[in-house]
Amino acid sequence: MNSAKPVRRSNATRIAALAGGLALAGLGSLGAVSTAQAQSGKASWYASGHRTASGERFNPNGLTAAHRSLPFGTRVRVTNQANGRSVVVRINDRGPFAHGRIIDLARGAGRVIGMNGVARVAVAVVD
Repeated sequence: MNSAKPVRRSNATRIAALAGGLALAGLGSLGAVSTAQAQSGKASWYASGHRTASGERFNPNGLTAAHRSLPFGTRVRVTNQANGRSVVVRINDRGPFAHGRIIDLARGAGRVIGMNGVARVAVAVVD
């Protein structure tokens, strides 16, 4: 049996590496293919910046996102809970830095799911 060791992350989010996936404290498993709602909350979009935290050039029209703790390169499905539209984005930046938000989408990804400003979304890892 694997013993999971929590690792402190920003904003006191605890992540434990478990066999086959990640578990966010109190949010359930973010396994290899997650069809269940793994995390939900508010999302916003952003369109400014020159470089992302991963070092790549920021593309405001791209299908990328910023998340506080998921590894760079992780692909997640973001579903707008108001209209059911979803998009798969790649995590390439850190954030959001606004209180109460769980993910920041590049403007292009926000457009795909019909976001105007802030929206309530569900986030699930698809890789």
